[in-house]
Amino acid sequence: MNSSFSERVFQGVLISDGAMGTQLHSRGGYNPNHSLDFLNITNPNLVKAIHLDYISAGAEMITTNTYRANAPMLTSLGVGEQFNKINAAAVKIAQEARSLSGQQVWIAGSIGPPGKQTDLFGASSLSNIANTVQDQADVLANNGVDLILLETFPSVADLTEAVSGIRKVTDLPIVAQLTFMDDKQTPGGDTALDVVAALNESDVIAYGANCSVGPSLLIEILETMISTAKVPLIIQPNAGFGSYQFGRLVYGSSPSYMAEMTSRMLEIGGTIVGGCCGTTPEHTAQIRDIVHFHKPGKKSTSKKAAPKTEMTNRKQKQILEPTALAQSFKKGQFVVTLEVTPPRGFDFTPTLNKLRSVSNSVHAFNVTDSPRAQGRMSALAAASIIQARLGKETILHLALRHRNLLALHGELLGAHALGARNIFTVMGDAPNSGDYPQATAISDVTPSGLIKILNGFNDGVDASGRPMEQATKFLIGCALDLNSNNMETELRNLDRKINAGADFLMSQPVYDPEKVERFRQRLGGFPLPLLLGVLPLRNTRHAHFLDNEVPGITIPDQIINRLEKAEENASEEGYIISQEIIKNVRKSIAGVYFIPAFGQYDSVNSVMNID
Repeated sequence: MNSSFSERVFQGVLISDGAMGTQLHSRGGYNPNHSLDFLNITNPNLVKAIHLDYISAGAEMITTNTYRANAPMLTSLGVGEQFNKINAAAVKIAQEARSLSGQQVWIAGSIGPPGKQTDLFGASSLSNIANTVQDQADVLANNGVDLILLETFPSVADLTEAVSGIRKVTDLPIVAQLTFMDDKQTPGGDTALDVVAALNESDVIAYGANCSVGPSLLIEILETMISTAKVPLIIQPNAGFGSYQFGRLVYGSSPSYMAEMTSRMLEIGGTIVGGCCGTTPEHTAQIRDIVHFHKPGKKSTSKKAAPKTEMTNRKQKQILEPTALAQSFKKGQFVVTLEVTPPRGFDFTPTLNKLRSVSNSVHAFNVTDSPRAQGRMSALAAASIIQARLGKETILHLALRHRNLLALHGELLGAHALGARNIFTVMGDAPNSGDYPQATAISDVTPSGLIKILNGFNDGVDASGRPMEQATKFLIGCALDLNSNNMETELRNLDRKINAGADFLMSQPVYDPEKVERFRQRLGGFPLPLLLGVLPLRNTRHAHFLDNEVPGITIPDQIINRLEKAEENASEEGYIISQEIIKNVRKSIAGVYFIPAFGQYDSVNSVMNID
């Protein structure tokens, strides 16, 4: 084994670099016709510049641009014959960056999960994972990496096969990472303790977690692992959850927040710290500053106004047999809707029992569609059950990244047949950011495009202009981002949605009433009924998480200060804050889109009991 790295990893905290893919995208390296790994050949200076920036920021370990450079993946992208060249070039680029920096830097040969290799996808067996990883590790080792870094593996089974494959071709140190979802399990169903039990006796020099979720959850994973881990632990979280804004994937955690979270990781006992998707050299620099204040390997026993935009006025379209929600809007009733997340299993009874107790308090249930790209019961099935069992309408969320145009056509007809006629158009989370990293995004249409299609359906014409057997009667909702830092762009998006035929608006949670007023004044009143997002805060940790790790949500300091002062009564203070926000803007909005924290559906009664 490489003695220098093997010794260094036991000497104290080691700073790894951050995201490579995100940096390549942001610096103009993305080409839809090639993988990012192909840039090792076509634009090596770009890759080198990113390595140099991370080294300058304080990274002692940099990862080669080879995360998806395995033979099957490159073959599927039409560059399989360049497999050796792409991987060899990546190592050479990293070595040149190290030489130019004059720093002591270890080069980790990055290997990601070999794509669609498991029986789940009808492809091949675990032995093929070993063979695929073995081939890539062989090229990386022969070209001079200091260690092999297995990143974002979905299960212990896949990871152990990968390790066995590597050991057939090299004795370099192996650092192994799995990805965890927000249920604290890997996509393969392994818990943190399962990982520790499997990897303590394996031939890896360090192991841990990276990617899919932000730092808060990975800190909990680290706390579980640290008590029984026999080797150093590596933690590389994303910069919060990713969200598409204006066509680009944006992450919510600032460099200062990531540094603060890194401090907690060090207190718990993390050894190799860095970042994954969404992190930048700026994140690494602030992590470096934090590391300098900590003793290596310390364990903790505690838990812890421009001119007004002219909006298009659209006549209210007549809806025969309107939905109950449409009638409530027309009557001027203050509408209360409650968000429901479908279960991961097929038994909806536990959720249904919770909803039954609050059914009389709401006008409709908002049914989410694969939030955070998790594998869950379909939104349409959940909506159908709610309407049949509770006799209460739903607002069906329809995520566009998960369906092509043909699937959307069928889903819409199915929804109408089942009585789910209130539709909320949303892009949805990136499929590869959730349970299935191999999943691909579709995005045949935009939200305004789907609104136009829905209006066509209501006029008896499908997306291709063909007459339909019957016209539908959908009520169409769309998103309005009241937290946007770019009002001009948001208003242009809103204009497109109104022109396409939207009927009502819904927003993300808002914690500053002035943001609602700012949009209202700019628009001269909201042009469509607006359901304001309301998410009661449970405590300061919850507030910091939303503020730093969830794109599109901003929480003022004074709100966080109130929660801190409330101490053990923070959840009650969160209810009061939500009530105050609703009271402040009630005359400007048509109702609320209530989002219960941690599935506490009955909290809608506590908040909406406003005198």
